[in-house]
Amino acid sequence: MYYVYILKLNNGRLYTGYTTDLRRRVGEHKRGASKYTRKYLPAELIFYEAYCHQEDALRREKYFKTDKGKTTLRLMLAKTLGTY
Repeated sequence: MYYVYILKLNNGRLYTGYTTDLRRRVGEHKRGASKYTRKYLPAELIFYEAYCHQEDALRREKYFKTDKGKTTLRLMLAKTLGTY
């Protein structure tokens, strides 16, 4: 499977990533092994989607990184983010 995931960082920002091993990757983020997220720990996994095809997951990750995708995420996760 291919996963697109969203982490909520301690500064309130969202981090969007892609992986084939969600548990391993989220663990790396939480241990500070990711250069970008290590300075914003703790990071919390708040959302993920699973795909059978790599191209679909990469397309979705790219979408979530656009302004429209970020708006969609904030609407989808309004309660989780405390913005409703």
